[in-house]
Amino acid sequence: MTKKNKMIAALLATVVTMVVSTVAAEASLISTEPTLVAAAEPRASIPQGAYRLNLNMNGRSVLHDSVFNLGGITYVPLFRFAASIGKFNYSYNGSTRTARVKGENLDISATVGKLYIVANERYFYTGRENMLHNGEIYVPISPLCKALSATFTYNQSNSTFYVKSGDTRRLQWGSQVYRDDHVYWLARIIFAESRGEPMKGKIAVGNVVLNRVRSSAYPNTIYGVIFDKRFGIQFAPVANGTIYNTPNADSIIAAKICLEGYTLSDEIIYFLNPAASTSSWITNSRPFAFTIGKHSFYK
Repeated sequence: MTKKNKMIAALLATVVTMVVSTVAAEASLISTEPTLVAAAEPRASIPQGAYRLNLNMNGRSVLHDSVFNLGGITYVPLFRFAASIGKFNYSYNGSTRTARVKGENLDISATVGKLYIVANERYFYTGRENMLHNGEIYVPISPLCKALSATFTYNQSNSTFYVKSGDTRRLQWGSQVYRDDHVYWLARIIFAESRGEPMKGKIAVGNVVLNRVRSSAYPNTIYGVIFDKRFGIQFAPVANGTIYNTPNADSIIAAKICLEGYTLSDEIIYFLNPAASTSSWITNSRPFAFTIGKHSFYK
């Protein structure tokens, strides 16, 4: 064999060896059963300062990683929570930032930044603002359960809310619950006394009126309390006529929240603006409760 032929034979032998080795390696990969490792899904984020809670709905765990407590208030996603109880349609208005869920005889809406949800034209106080989180509107669990006719308990040992669903068609409508004369006068005294005050301050003024209604020391109607003159005129708007001004929407909402039974305190029966008050009788003789905006409230 010539030198040239020997070189060609050696080259061919090398190529054949490489091909055989490659095929063998690929065959080994094909014949070996792969070990599959599932990538863990990242946990949904929660707001800064919040901590996660568990939710058990009628005996089953739901809304994993979607329930959290922030500032003492437990939040749940509005639509997914409602959908875990019953059949609802969902819509969202981006211009007003309002989410809405509708089912049979039940219409619930929540607006980002508001301190209440609306259910069948009734107003349920949330205690903390509704929020937009991870593309969903979240609301506090307590008023939402009330709107859905559900009940819940909390087990601190395992950080779990246990929710028992009810008949979501049961909630009465606002027209069946609110008396026109109650809303009329309560909204007017709230507006006249707390125009420009935050929603919480408006609610506190309404609480004072209703606490007096429940007290044996005062008349037993809203109108009677507002226009009580046994010890002199009780509210300045009665004297200056502003009690008859048309209230704004927030004052009407605050009145309805109070009529739903929500109270910041069932003991407050006085309030004043320290910067404008000309009498020191309340501050000198009544226990101080708290201040909201420009008003101080007393027991």
